[in-house]
Amino acid sequence: MRTHLAATIGTVVLAATAPAGAPAAQAQVTPAKPFHVAVANTWTDGTVTFYNRSVLVEGVHKSVSAAGNLTCRTTQATTVNAAGPMSSKRSGDIACGNTKSFSFSVPADQPGAATAVDVCLTDANTTELKCHAVSS
Repeated sequence: MRTHLAATIGTVVLAATAPAGAPAAQAQVTPAKPFHVAVANTWTDGTVTFYNRSVLVEGVHKSVSAAGNLTCRTTQATTVNAAGPMSSKRSGDIACGNTKSFSFSVPADQPGAATAVDVCLTDANTTELKCHAVSS
């Protein structure tokens, strides 16, 4: 009888711990990965953190002139997986003759999530000036 009781307790313990471990596995992220994209004296600098269904892009971008939309700068990121580009999002904070901090999340809500992010320095018209790929 003692052997039968031990087997039953072991089964209960395994059943109780399996669901608890599943959410923790979904919440895991990769360490933040740095990026730096520069065009002349303007740049975007920061980190990309890959989550299960999104990517967090944080950093600072700089513009040295406030002469207009062509000299102002912002940062844009596009999530990518094996099938190609998924979603794009641009920072809401535009730097015009100054430096601005930014933090935004880009969706990656497809099977396989994002395997990379293309981070681009753009002008205020969202014209890509230069990009850098960051892999997960």
